[in-house]
Amino acid sequence: MLFALTCVLSGAAAMLSPKRPGRHPTFGAVYFWSLTGVALTTCALAAARWSEDYALFLIAALSFALALLGRQARRRQWRGWARWHISGMGASYIVMLTAFYVDNGKNLPIWRDLTPLAYWLAPSMVGLPILSVALLRHPLARGSAAPR
Repeated sequence: MLFALTCVLSGAAAMLSPKRPGRHPTFGAVYFWSLTGVALTTCALAAARWSEDYALFLIAALSFALALLGRQARRRQWRGWARWHISGMGASYIVMLTAFYVDNGKNLPIWRDLTPLAYWLAPSMVGLPILSVALLRHPLARGSAAPR
């Protein structure tokens, strides 16, 4: 739970920080390594209780794979890296929140009054429009800023 809470907070901090050296890459690294912890602990839980936790394992693996894609795009400076980075990290955060709500929604105020389908859909319904705006408006994603 500590890794997941760290992911939620550091991911939000990275998204809201100015995109320059300093806070954004620091919070992004905390997000990535905390998500690594989430993925590893989810693997252990799924190994012990596969029938109860296989869906969370699949979601955690997808979230980690998306974050790894976004991180590698930035680190290796792929062609169009900013779009890959924003897409990978943003989608990873949405998927991670989905897993968090699917696992914990029934115990959270307000969320416990929603149907389980809302745990699966609400993060995407909120996050995908925000991700789309980021891809359309960020200068590096639009290709209007200086490269690298």
